[in-house]
Amino acid sequence: MTYSELKNLRMGLSALCVFRNILHSEPMTYLMGFLEEPQESSLFGAFTASLAPYDFCFSSFLKDVVLCDENRYITTLARGQNLSDTVKTNAHKELRFLSGLTELSTEDLTAFIRDIPYIPVFFNEKTDIFALYEKHCVNVNKTGYGIFASATMFRWTEEGPAPESSADTICVNDFTGYDAERKKVEDNILRLLQNKPAANMLLFGEAGTGKSSTIKALVNKYASDGLRLIELKKNELFRLPDLMGRIRKDPLKFIVFIDDLSFTKNDDQFSMLKSVLEGAAGARAENAVIAATSNRRHIIKESFSERDAADDIHRNDTVNELMSLSDRFGLCVYFGKPDKKMYLQIIRSLALQYGIPITENLENQAEVFALRKGSRSPRAARQFIESVI
Repeated sequence: MTYSELKNLRMGLSALCVFRNILHSEPMTYLMGFLEEPQESSLFGAFTASLAPYDFCFSSFLKDVVLCDENRYITTLARGQNLSDTVKTNAHKELRFLSGLTELSTEDLTAFIRDIPYIPVFFNEKTDIFALYEKHCVNVNKTGYGIFASATMFRWTEEGPAPESSADTICVNDFTGYDAERKKVEDNILRLLQNKPAANMLLFGEAGTGKSSTIKALVNKYASDGLRLIELKKNELFRLPDLMGRIRKDPLKFIVFIDDLSFTKNDDQFSMLKSVLEGAAGARAENAVIAATSNRRHIIKESFSERDAADDIHRNDTVNELMSLSDRFGLCVYFGKPDKKMYLQIIRSLALQYGIPITENLENQAEVFALRKGSRSPRAARQFIESVI
């Protein structure tokens, strides 16, 4: 490419308006800098290095950054509103321009670099980004837009949602036992996906029985249908209103996941969760349900001395409030401790998965392992099987 062509390329990128956010990405920042000074090998090297997460493929990066961009075009479509002709025209022009970028080669950009031992290379594959984006828009209620198009599971931070870097990949086929319990949870999630009233969920019971795994496995199962998980720590419940406000108009469906939930009597987070569960105005998003797990049916920790407190005039009202939080979950599912028969079923299922011969000795060892741990559970079964691999 000539110097004039490189300058025009930079001007074209600078003129982006609908997809302007993509210019803040690292590869685009370096590319813009390089196009300003096309003889600077260091800027080209930085641009190429920034493509490493995409196997140095510029077209792969462009597809990802464009499809995940949150802009006026996609948000208007997602909310079922009419697009103005101006927004349509600008978006279509920019998508065709970005499609042209997938035809660039290393040689096209580096004609003015001189006197260096070697020039790093990037790969590019001609891609019709316009067609891909149109398809993406048709399925936006399942694919999502912005950050929620980039992953299935997220954690909530001060800055908002962040993709979970080590998201659990467990699937429903990994389980043995608790079929009836999981079906209750799955049926409720299907109601959410079908735009029917769905209940907030409390999964409670013995440790290691798969409560958290059940939620995550079902999210993985229905991710392609537009289901996402956002995990919120118990000490971050004060962020619930911000979270609900952020997702309220999103076309996707969300499970707000709170793991290992419990409160003390004077916990400041108690009233915040209570408000959301009761459906207070402005506190709840119709496209989301809360799913909490706990080892306790009554998730308020309370001592007998507190029940006998002499200075509480309305002691019964206080006790009832503390004990009734779990009742505000529309669906409560109990995951009990497995008996010996179920425990050995889980052992046999895991043994098959890992290619371990199922023998009477294996089952006896598994039972001894559970007794030493003090309880039978799916977690103990997995720990035992992994110990004998």
